[in-house]
Parts: sequence; C-alpha cells; structure tokens
Amino acid sequence: MPRSTRSFFTGRFLFLLTPTALLAGLSGCSQTADKPAAATTEVPAADSTASYPAADGFDRVGSDAQALALADRVMQHMGGYPAWQQTRLLGWDFLDGSYQLWDKQTGDFRWQKDSLVALYNLGAKQGHVYRSGEDISATPDGRKLLENMYPIWVNNSWWLLMPFKLKDSGVTLTYQGAGKFMDSTAAEVLNMSFRNVGVTPDNRYQLFVNPKTSLVEEWAYYKEANDSLPAFRRRWSDYRRYGKLLLASDRTDGKDGRHLDHIVALDSVPAGIMTNPKLIQPL
Repeated sequence: MPRSTRSFFTGRFLFLLTPTALLAGLSGCSQTADKPAAATTEVPAADSTASYPAADGFDRVGSDAQALALADRVMQHMGGYPAWQQTRLLGWDFLDGSYQLWDKQTGDFRWQKDSLVALYNLGAKQGHVYRSGEDISATPDGRKLLENMYPIWVNNSWWLLMPFKLKDSGVTLTYQGAGKFMDSTAAEVLNMSFRNVGVTPDNRYQLFVNPKTSLVEEWAYYKEANDSLPAFRRRWSDYRRYGKLLLASDRTDGKDGRHLDHIVALDSVPAGIMTNPKLIQPL
C-alpha cells in the first residue's frame, strides 16, 4: 500500500558518517555525469508559494519566527512544497561511488555499487541483496548490507535533500543572523539542531543561505552541538532544475571536487526498475 512521502523522510532518523568513513573509496567514484543543458534557478510559477507545513514533532517552541520564514523561502525557491510532494522518484550517485533510486511513495530503495545490488523497502525494513544477479541475502555479506541499508538511505538522502528537512520531526531551527560564505560574500545563517532524534542527535549544522537566491549554498557540520569549530564546511551549490525541483550537486570544500552526479527527480517510476536485481545504467 502506498505511504505518504513524508512518513519515510523525517528528521527522526538523522544519520551522518564521519568525513573519513564517508569519503572512503572516493577514488572509484564516477565523476563523468553530463549536466543538464539548461541550468536555472528560476522559481516555478505554479503554486510554489503554498505552505510548507512542519512535521509532527518539529520543535516549534525552540524555533524562532525568522528561521521559519527563511525555511519557507528556501522551500519556495527549491520548487515549493507541492512540487516536493509530487516528486516520486529520486536518483543520484553518492560520494562513495554508489548509485541509488528512492520511490518516495512506496518506500522502495534501490542501491548498487560495484557488483552489488540491494532492493529494500524502508517501511518494512526488508529486502534482498544480489551480487552479479545472484541472491546473496542469506550470506554474511548480504545480511550485513541489509542491516546497513536503512542508515545508508538516511545518510545518502540527507546529503542530497537536506534543505527539504528544515521542518522535520525533532528539528530545532534558529536564525543566527548575518554571516559570510567561504568567499566572504554575505549570507544569512540558520542553526539546525535536534531533540532526541536520529542515530547522531548531538550533531548541529549551520546552513548558509544566499540572501539573493534564498537557497542554502553552504553548510557546516558540528559533531557535537557545543563544538566551537565545525568538523567540515562545504558548499551546497550548483543548483539545477531536475523535474520540478532545484537541487544542488556541489559538495566541495573549495579545494576538492566532491559532488553528486546522475541526479534525477521524476513524477513516475519506470516499469520494473525497482525490482531489477542486475546493475543498471543511471537514469
């Protein structure tokens, strides 16, 4: 039975790999994806200003009005909440060389890397793992990957879709005022922290919003909320239109070339793709 898209994508499952673990194996990651010919940050005209509702459990008391207003602007300029709800299938390469597809309606998650394919359902938390088309779900390697598939989805989708989670369950959002991007240009800064949710609830993020575009264009990650210096600070930029949404692929720190490739955002799911146990070409 189809589930609501938001029931699978809430802040209560926040997870983040350490930078070392996250970037392990990057040397094998394909960086050859073609970019869409027409890049734009133009906001869609159709119902993009419709309300961006907070999820049940969002910390309304601890959050402030300026932060909520800025979160609404971010959502609007990424396409709007209705466009987010209407988008069904998301696909992307992650930084470790894996490729994944997520059906927001059914909760089906398809992940592949090297010779491995995992077909998993996020609601049932069950699935199968295949190596070169052979089911290895009952082997130690297969069982281990299935155990990790849910946190893999949470982590990898967070790195693609974090700005759509600003009002998720357990999130506290506060406005820090004026700040600067790494290139010293002006930014507005949001502080994102968490109340008893996720695998790593003590994390904190600073989100740097461009006042001209109303888009998150950098983020800083603090392993502990009280840390004075971030564990990393990276760009969230190179926004392009994917379906009805604006999504960013650049995750560099200004020195390396980290970015997400083969991004798609579709309103429908190609027949058979989420049950195919063999490696596929990215959409």
